[in-house]
Amino acid sequence: MRISEIHPILYHLRINQKRLFRFMHNLMDDRSFSKNYRMNSFPYTCKKHQSLLRRKLGSSDPQLQENKITNIKLAARKIDGILINPGEVFSFWKLVGKTTARKGYIEGMQLSMGEVKTGVGGGICQLANLLYWLVLHTPLEVVERHHHSFDPFPDEGRVLPFGSGASVFYNYIDLRFKNPTDQPFQIKVWLTSEHLNGAIYTNMEWAYSYHIVEKNHKFLKKAGKIYRENEIWRKVVDKKTGNHLSEALLIKNFSEVKYELSTKQLSF
Repeated sequence: MRISEIHPILYHLRINQKRLFRFMHNLMDDRSFSKNYRMNSFPYTCKKHQSLLRRKLGSSDPQLQENKITNIKLAARKIDGILINPGEVFSFWKLVGKTTARKGYIEGMQLSMGEVKTGVGGGICQLANLLYWLVLHTPLEVVERHHHSFDPFPDEGRVLPFGSGASVFYNYIDLRFKNPTDQPFQIKVWLTSEHLNGAIYTNMEWAYSYHIVEKNHKFLKKAGKIYRENEIWRKVVDKKTGNHLSEALLIKNFSEVKYELSTKQLSF
């Protein structure tokens, strides 16, 4: 057992310590971070995606879904239109900042220490999930990404492969990606009544497309617990010829399942 798990006070002290360490590291980081915006979209689309704002998540309170939408709206305003110029690094938390009640954030769902909890600003992981999925379909290079070590809810309404999202927790669990190319990219995010929408654009057509596939997905029982595992792969395709240029393993997931499964779903 970690020291931070012994008592809530120690847990919060550990969080503050990690936040201080990341703050100090940020001060010494000499990389160029994205900070410039363009409201008009670039002409070429790399990838678009949308995700449902309301989805049944086990027996959780539906009001938390509504609160999440409020939080996502606030965070999305800090990201919509951001440019990632050549050599720049996108940082989720450098743009969004701390999610506080003073800024209008309210109680939403959070996943922490293997449990579903609530906290101010909860639910904005959905925005990070969307951004990460978009980035996987571009030449932008992910330099920091985290994912929860457990699977809290069944797949009701899921359209993306399990484990293809990104977790964020101010400020030391960040989502960061770099532009290694010689042309700028732009992120646009917006909400409708039912969906969170996002797109990545660029100023010149990119020569390649990217396809994400899931492999070797299964549930298994180990030492009395249920786990879920899979692999996320990315294929690079030449748009002009249609030829597959490469295929690489991006993520290998192995997470504890926190909900009931039928025996027929398990692999033995």
